[in-house]
Amino acid sequence: MNLKSLAGLALIALGAAALAWPDLSYTRATHDAKLGPLEFTLKQKESIHVPAWAGLAAIALGTLLVWRRKG
Repeated sequence: MNLKSLAGLALIALGAAALAWPDLSYTRATHDAKLGPLEFTLKQKESIHVPAWAGLAAIALGTLLVWRRKG
């Protein structure tokens, strides 16, 4: 298996994951404060939306890479 087919399989997997879970959310710490023995942390939840066309394009490109290897 060469590098192109591995990249194609990775793109297919990432595209399928993007279609299955289009919204990715994560939490990041925005502010930290220390006041003597007390510590405060403000955390903010953010999300990223992956469009369906991006997942489909990744699957199509991955399929093309795997298919072109065989030809």
